[in-house]
Amino acid sequence: MPETWANYGVDLHLDLVGSRVRAGLEAALRQAVQSGRLGPGIRLPSSRDLAADLGIARNTVADAYGQLVAEGWLTARTGSGTWVTIHSLPAPDAPEPAQPDASQPRYDLRPGVPAVSQFPRRQWLGTARAALSAADDNVLGYPDPRGLPQLRVALAGYLARTRGVAVAPERVIVCGGFAHGLALICQVLADRGATSIAAEAYGHAAHRRIVLAQGLAVAALPVDAGGAVPDELASVGPASAAAPASAAAPASAAAPASAAAPASAVLLTPAHQFPLGMTLAPRRRTAFVRWATQTPALVIEDDYDGEFRYDRQPVGAIQALAPEHVIYAGTASKSLAPGLRLGWLVVPAQLVDEVIAAKESAGELNSSLDQLTLAEFITSGAYDRQIRQARLVYRRRRDRLIAALHKHAPQVRITGIAAGLHAVAELPAGLEENEVVARAAEHGVAVEGLGAFAAAGHQRGPALVVGYGRPAEHAFTTALGRLCAALAGTA
Repeated sequence: MPETWANYGVDLHLDLVGSRVRAGLEAALRQAVQSGRLGPGIRLPSSRDLAADLGIARNTVADAYGQLVAEGWLTARTGSGTWVTIHSLPAPDAPEPAQPDASQPRYDLRPGVPAVSQFPRRQWLGTARAALSAADDNVLGYPDPRGLPQLRVALAGYLARTRGVAVAPERVIVCGGFAHGLALICQVLADRGATSIAAEAYGHAAHRRIVLAQGLAVAALPVDAGGAVPDELASVGPASAAAPASAAAPASAAAPASAAAPASAVLLTPAHQFPLGMTLAPRRRTAFVRWATQTPALVIEDDYDGEFRYDRQPVGAIQALAPEHVIYAGTASKSLAPGLRLGWLVVPAQLVDEVIAAKESAGELNSSLDQLTLAEFITSGAYDRQIRQARLVYRRRRDRLIAALHKHAPQVRITGIAAGLHAVAELPAGLEENEVVARAAEHGVAVEGLGAFAAAGHQRGPALVVGYGRPAEHAFTTALGRLCAALAGTA
């Protein structure tokens, strides 16, 4: 069988200059080594393969290799091939090791990120191998914009079992996390003529930016001990009208509910309000659903850490109360790792095609291999085991945080601790959040003030939002000690 270009071994690009082929080859190889394009230890193609690739005689390549071996540029061993010499060539100047940025705190207690050091690497790798080995070839083609059927079926079963979601696989749309899902929802609502979304007055500033970027106004709903206050929705119903906020508005920009444009949806974190930590009161859950069904409008339910509960019974999803008026959103970012970029939406039937079209038009599809792995991780029971193990780790961390603050900073009141991966540390009156945050940074600890999560015009007393998920286990004790030192110094 004749050789073809596909038969050759290691690829090597060389430009032969001049009429003398061997001299040109020697010069090209020498220059490639000198320039660092061929670094020490790189194995070269065999003389047969390189001769065929360049269209020259094999002896010419063998002679050129021999000359460069004699000069010390290359090393040849019988049976091992030809290599760029490692020891006899001058080593390139090694870059100076990067110095840590002294301005960046060493210990990070900001909320929103889990302990990625707890990611089950070995189990995930084993699951990925098993899933890929059993997968059909068509899985490796262009992925379905809805998400792989295997993952949607697995998620439907898991969400129904653990969160009480009323779901069929056809209603599940895989996305790249909550932010991606929210952007898709806002795009669909804007295309439908919506001008405003209501949201809790305390929440992620990034989520408000996503809403504003789609040309929608943000109506801020007050939050008290019972969660978001639904009474204010009456003033943002269809009778009201105002121009949408500019996408260029600052992150904290959000119109008061009484001045907002008609709200076509409300964004809630009912199981564990972010960042304040309370659970939405049962009567308010019913009130939000009634508003959505009568308006009609949508509830966007962000169940960002619903699996992590410690001192209370599990709270079912609002979605089960009105599946055709609630979009349920979940993610693997807290349960596994944000870097997976895997989330999911459970969408009312009337919106499924539009959300899929929005995702497909954006060209933002999810890795089939990661979807396969997560599907197998869920169906095998490994996901449940990971949740239980992580829940135990985070509960112990929460308890250590509470004990440390009670002992070393008793003037601080801790709230929002029944679930999740963060707590709110309420500061004594007279302290400024920014000063305490700055003092913590001086102690090498990054922490955020509660005011960073507030919409304009909605400011509570000074407090810190302390995330206990982010630090590695070996660093957690030191991080707590430095935080307590910073707080004790403000007493």
